[in-house]
Amino acid sequence: MPDRRTFLGSLIAATSLATTGWAAAGGPSYLAAARTPAGDFALVGLDTEGQIAFDIPLPARGHAAAAHPHVAEAVAIARRPGTYGIVLDCRTGDVLSRIEAPEGRHFYGHGAFSRDGTRLYTPENVYATGEGRIGIWDRDAGYARIGEVASGGIGPHEILRIPGTTRLAVANGGIRTHPDSGRDKLNLEDMAPNLTILSEAGEILEQAALDPALHRNSLRHISAAGDGRVACAFQWQGDLFDPAPLLAVFHPGRGLDLLAVPEGRLMAMDGYAGSVAFFDGDRRIAVTSPRGSVLQVFDAETGFESQIPQDDVCGVAPGALGALATDGLGRVSRIGRTGMVALARHPLAFDNHLVALPR
Repeated sequence: MPDRRTFLGSLIAATSLATTGWAAAGGPSYLAAARTPAGDFALVGLDTEGQIAFDIPLPARGHAAAAHPHVAEAVAIARRPGTYGIVLDCRTGDVLSRIEAPEGRHFYGHGAFSRDGTRLYTPENVYATGEGRIGIWDRDAGYARIGEVASGGIGPHEILRIPGTTRLAVANGGIRTHPDSGRDKLNLEDMAPNLTILSEAGEILEQAALDPALHRNSLRHISAAGDGRVACAFQWQGDLFDPAPLLAVFHPGRGLDLLAVPEGRLMAMDGYAGSVAFFDGDRRIAVTSPRGSVLQVFDAETGFESQIPQDDVCGVAPGALGALATDGLGRVSRIGRTGMVALARHPLAFDNHLVALPR
């Protein structure tokens, strides 16, 4: 039986979460950036049925957001080659703070919190060298920058924390860019994408890459299962008439295994995987292509299962009853093995990603 001090501590913690946790922001399960019919931008909270829990204006186009694990707080991070992040209180819509990339850096639109929520990690590009870095920010000090570590490669696009752990997965896309060249890709001949697993202290724990013959398969987006597997979605920078598989699974200690897919279904993706998510108890994976207007479902071990047409579909994230997907036409849908069920439609154009609140 807990003593009085332990009981009071638990009571205080529960009371604090009731007033500052995600339930206080309308009980969202997901975050998504969106554009309104007037051309304005917003960060939207969605519940498990696709209904809007909150809607907060953004000063520019969003991409994804880093969601705090315990508090109703999110950091909307500028998409490449932006240099700012906005810290939002999702209960009130107030801007709590703002982060700026150091001079000579830009963000990639993604970020992740440490397991205890005290630190924010942001993938960054060093213009001068092309080196990938992970910025570290102290939430308890008003998001002061307290350090940085190597990302393990070039072009670290997405970072996430593996559920229930203090390990971080980084998708190093391998593509070097520079703001003076817009969104041009400067090193296609020698790009070398990889998946890097970091400790929260920045130590490289493991790295994995595809066969060198597939070095133009840029790793952009990832999803992590509770057992440490990471689903890896690629964007092919080679000949679209000679496409590469766009989905692989990382197994700790074993590396990357490409998932089998029929050639015709591979061609339907148009060389571009937009988002990826484990679902169905981490037994299946959904991967989207807004360019191909399709969503594909894979068994995480055996490969391709089905393809679902959906115009401009991109955002996808796990859910208790099946993965959810969002698209540029304002739809929120639930994914089954062979089809999608419409849950809601909003007068919004959802952007690239649907971010599930941390597990």
